[in-house]
Amino acid sequence: MLVKKFVPAYNSFMRLEQKVAQRLIANRKTLAIAESCTGGLVVNRLTNVPGSSQFLKLGIIAYSNAAKIKLLGVPQTVIRRYGAVSEQTALAMAKAVQRIQRTDFGVGITGIAGPTGATRAKPVGITYIAIHTRLETLCLQYLFKGNRAGIKSRAATQTLRLLDEFLD
Repeated sequence: MLVKKFVPAYNSFMRLEQKVAQRLIANRKTLAIAESCTGGLVVNRLTNVPGSSQFLKLGIIAYSNAAKIKLLGVPQTVIRRYGAVSEQTALAMAKAVQRIQRTDFGVGITGIAGPTGATRAKPVGITYIAIHTRLETLCLQYLFKGNRAGIKSRAATQTLRLLDEFLD
């Protein structure tokens, strides 16, 4: 069976968030995002694109453990066992926002932007980015370098790159 997929034209000078937005709109896909260490940067970048209300249905900044537990329903046992900065927490965040809004994509981002809060096992810059769909779930770990603002920016950009790849 031949499957045809509409891929909008991509200008190499187009900003990543514009490309992701264009592709979500063209494919009629929806998105919900739960951000922790990025503090809303991903949602901010996407809402800078006109028409973002067509695909972006929810953006939550769940910065504290209490917000992750109360707003998203991340099990307290997950945070106790693995930590707020973990693959398991990022996955729980992505699944929660996707479920809450019944979107095509759910994204969860958690990490340590620094300069404090790090341990040997979890250094400054460690970030987990999870994407959940009805058919597929992915979580990747990154170690971004730089100051707090740089780490947040790199994590937001990488989240958009992952979304772009998921849309292929």
